[in-house]
Amino acid sequence: MQAWALVSPASRGIGLELARRLLRTTSIPVVATARKDVDHTRAQILGDLRNVEEDRLHMLELDVLEEQTIQNAAQEAGKLFPKKDSYLHLGLCVPGLLYPEKAPSQIDYDDALLTFRTNTLGPMMLMKHFSNFLPRKSTSVLASPDLPKQAIWANMSARVGSITDNRLGGWYSYRSSKAAVNQTTKTFDNYLRTSAGDKAMSIALHPGTVKTGLSQEFWNNVKGEKLFSPEFAAEKLLDVINSRTIDDRGRCWDWKGEEIPP
Repeated sequence: MQAWALVSPASRGIGLELARRLLRTTSIPVVATARKDVDHTRAQILGDLRNVEEDRLHMLELDVLEEQTIQNAAQEAGKLFPKKDSYLHLGLCVPGLLYPEKAPSQIDYDDALLTFRTNTLGPMMLMKHFSNFLPRKSTSVLASPDLPKQAIWANMSARVGSITDNRLGGWYSYRSSKAAVNQTTKTFDNYLRTSAGDKAMSIALHPGTVKTGLSQEFWNNVKGEKLFSPEFAAEKLLDVINSRTIDDRGRCWDWKGEEIPP
């Protein structure tokens, strides 16, 4: 069986670096998505990578706000990797959008709706159209020291999505959308328990504060040692993914491998 990985989106920030790191540290094909300018994204991902087979990278156009593009991308992935002889070993779902409302009066309806469409419905629609590529109970899962023992679908969450950990308030739409991501992750994992047994599981991830456009407004408020580069975040997140066991399923893990409570 041929294993492959999905990174969506991969046009910048953590997603781009996840795709680059998978190409460097594994031997499996990587499907990376971008909303537009897929050739430009391909060039960015390959960049200065050395000793990497460029044909391992497959670029697909996909906009998490447009379900038809997700369906089209899944159909293209199915042509590249027919389910009869391949399966999705890593699904890395990383869309993100943040409007930092500090008080209820700052909540804008359209901005909040876009936040949920991106952060919550985006991963949900990716699950809808790509979940069939994950292993079934009968699938022979690839054994490799560079990959987790079981297939993993990982949704990008955030510490502020934890209701238990919410002591400061604010960021209403972002917090709520990420709490919903955690619930979606758990619900999807319950589905995988039935469809895949211990061959596949779903987890959520918190990358810390990463130096990307999403967090740029807050860089000056973060201690230097707590503000991570996208390269560092990608390395740590893949380390966390690769070190998970089946008992870790359905939960949210930070970049250090520590559980974040719901």
